[in-house]
Amino acid sequence: MKKTVLVSLAIIFSSVQLFAQSEDDYIEIVRDVLKTEKKAAIAEIMELSDAESGSFWELYNEYNFELSKVQNDRISLIKDFAANYDKMTDEKADELWTGALSFQQDALKLKKKYYKKFKKIMPIGKAAMYFQAENKIEAMVNASLAMEIPFIETK
Repeated sequence: MKKTVLVSLAIIFSSVQLFAQSEDDYIEIVRDVLKTEKKAAIAEIMELSDAESGSFWELYNEYNFELSKVQNDRISLIKDFAANYDKMTDEKADELWTGALSFQQDALKLKKKYYKKFKKIMPIGKAAMYFQAENKIEAMVNASLAMEIPFIETK
């Protein structure tokens, strides 16, 4: 069942584009769908007890709010890449790659910060499992983006 939820997530993520009116609409639809489907997948994977549930979901929501701020930087980078794709210079390519590295560092820093917080409210094994699930979902999103975003070609 866990695999079914994650596969559904990937299918929904890839088909949302059909309903979007603009690039920003598409991004918001994908984010909303991903947020909903991700939460359902996490709920199924985590199998939380009633005692764990309240504090977990509170911290989950806090973490995902902070994560969305970091992901805004990634979205800006992708938009910048698209806007400059046809006129890409070495300088712009360097700026974009440096920005991508910065995004990755910020995301890792956030994971480390919140892993410590999750370990305080639940067994360490469950906290690790939660971040493993987060990483798997992130990997699916990254794979989808990798299939859509072309390589940088400078002019």
